[in-house]
Amino acid sequence: MSVVVVTGSAGLIGSESVAYFAERGHEVVGIDNDFRRRFFGPDASTEWNRLSLQARFPKQYTHVDADVRDAAAIDALFARLGKRVALVIHAAAQPSHDWAATDPHTDFTVNANGTLCVLEAARNHAPSAVFVFTSTNKVYGDAPNELPLVELESRWEIARDHPYWEGIDENLRIDRSTHSIFGASKIAADVLVQEYGRYFSMPTAVFRGGCLTGPNHSGTKLHGFLAYLLKCTAIGSPYTVLGYKGKQVRDNIHAHDLVTAFDEVFRAPRCGEVYNAGGTRRSNCSMLEAIALCEDVAGRKLDWTYTDTNRIGDHIWYISDMAKFKAHYPGWKQRYDLRGLLEEMYERNVERWRAERDEHAAV
Repeated sequence: MSVVVVTGSAGLIGSESVAYFAERGHEVVGIDNDFRRRFFGPDASTEWNRLSLQARFPKQYTHVDADVRDAAAIDALFARLGKRVALVIHAAAQPSHDWAATDPHTDFTVNANGTLCVLEAARNHAPSAVFVFTSTNKVYGDAPNELPLVELESRWEIARDHPYWEGIDENLRIDRSTHSIFGASKIAADVLVQEYGRYFSMPTAVFRGGCLTGPNHSGTKLHGFLAYLLKCTAIGSPYTVLGYKGKQVRDNIHAHDLVTAFDEVFRAPRCGEVYNAGGTRRSNCSMLEAIALCEDVAGRKLDWTYTDTNRIGDHIWYISDMAKFKAHYPGWKQRYDLRGLLEEMYERNVERWRAERDEHAAV
C-alpha cells in the first residue's frame, strides 16, 4: 500500500489531506506538533482536529509528533517508510503575516529550514514521490497594490478590461516589493521546492494560495480571517477591521477544493511547477461583504470596529487566476462558493465555538 506523508497534518490543509487520502485507501502518516498553539494561544490549538482524525481513521492514519525543523527525526521517518512514500503534502508552516514580525527567526526556520528538511528527506529516501507544497500569495508582496484599482461602494475592484480581471496569474513579480517577514520566508521555501523539481528532477508542485479556509480551520486573530470572523460573529466576540476602509478583497478557497487539486497533481505530476490557487471569481469578497455574509449565516450582528492602520505589505485586492492549473488539469472542478463554504463552517463548528466561549467565561 502506498503511503502519503502529510506535514501539518492536524491543521486546515493537512487534516483535509489526511481525510481525503485515507478515505481513498491510502496509508497516511501525519507530522504535527501543534505549534499553532504556541503561535496563537490555546484557542488556536489543533489538538481537537488531531483527535478527530485518529478516531475517524484508526487504521489508516499514524500520527507523528515531530518538528519539521528536526532534520534527524524527519530523515529517520522517511528512511523507515522508504520508497513506499508516493506523495508528500508539505502543509506545516508558521502561517501568520503579523506573528512573523514578533519572532523572525522561528518564522524563517519553520517555513524555510523546515521545508528544506522535508525536501531532503524525500530526495534521499523517496525521490519519486510527488511533493506538493502549500505556498502563499504573499510571495508577490504588495506588488498587487500597484494595479489600477477603483473604489466601489463595498469593495476595491479592477476594471473589467484589465488583463487581471479574472485574477492575478503566476507571472506577477515576486521581488522588489514589501512582503512581510512571513512572505519572505515563504518565498525561500517556494523557490526551494521549485529548484528541487528543476535541479533534481523531482515531481514537485507549488500552490500559491489565496485565503485557504474551511471547517477544520482553527481561526484566530492573527491567522484565518474568514474562520475567525465567522466565529466572532457567532459567539459575540469583538472584531477589528484593519485599513483600506474595510473594502480589501480576498478570494477564499475551501480546503477540500485545494486538496482535490493536489490529487490531480498526484495522478499526473510535473517537475517544478507553480500554480496560483484561490477562490477565483467564484468565491471572493471584501471585508465589508464578508461581515454582511457572516451576519446572515450566523443570524446575528458582529460587534466590529475599524482602524485606518493596515497590515504592512497587505493586499488591497487579490483574486487568484487559476487558468494555468485548469489548463494543465482540465478535469479539476471548484466545488464551493463563498456562501456554501461559510454555511458548512458554521454548522460544523458553532457548538464547539460556543463551548469554548462558555469555558473561558467560567474561568
